[in-house]
Amino acid sequence: MAESLDIGISSKSRRIDGDRRTLAIDIGGTLIKTAIVDEDGALISEFVTTPTPKPATPEVVIALIARVIKPLPEFGRISVGFPGVVHRTHIATAPNLGTDYWKNFDLEQALALELGKPVRVLNDAIVYGLGIARGPGRECVLTLGTGMGCALFCEGSAFHGLELGQHYACDDMNYDQYVGHAAYLTLGLEEWNKRAERALVAVHKLTNSDRIYIGGGNSRRITFALPAWATVVPPSGGVAGGARLWHPEMDFWFPARENLIEA
Repeated sequence: MAESLDIGISSKSRRIDGDRRTLAIDIGGTLIKTAIVDEDGALISEFVTTPTPKPATPEVVIALIARVIKPLPEFGRISVGFPGVVHRTHIATAPNLGTDYWKNFDLEQALALELGKPVRVLNDAIVYGLGIARGPGRECVLTLGTGMGCALFCEGSAFHGLELGQHYACDDMNYDQYVGHAAYLTLGLEEWNKRAERALVAVHKLTNSDRIYIGGGNSRRITFALPAWATVVPPSGGVAGGARLWHPEMDFWFPARENLIEA
């Protein structure tokens, strides 16, 4: 009897732990990254990194996610960082995946139905910043990857995502084109760094931030000396933000919806 009781308690404990774990998904124009994190954003699993399919239609992306997470540990909820404008019930834009594919698509509902867990979806730069920004003051997160993402934080709380990637940087070229990965491949390291430095200074002047954190896959390619107010941050910041997306402070971003699985 004692042995059976111990097994039951252990099983219940595992279920509770699993409920508190988050599957953090970062959907990028080049890579899709997944990992399981605890309540504090610490990694429980390794990163699973998979090339983003081409074309990156919602159906193909969701099927890929469902396949690659199978070896991962148990989890109870899902956070998604998406590269575009995210409204509560649908995707508005997806410039580096294909807005024509994603416009008005309810990713939150589709993933919840596919994986059977509650889902929260926000812009990827906001989710990334949630793992980094803690205050005090005004903070900006700049992600350099396939394109350029940007989000603002005040006293450690998410304030707003800015679609600076779609804003004109020079002549008829937006920032996604100016410092995105295609620009790096075309220009090479030295010339890309000149552009990245100019973009960083411009964003600092625009946002008047006390600190700017630089993330994304191409942040590791920065070779110029950073000013005192700028810091390159590791990729793990993004998954830590996935956990924070489920903290009570974020509830006002996600009012309850009918016919969805809720935590």
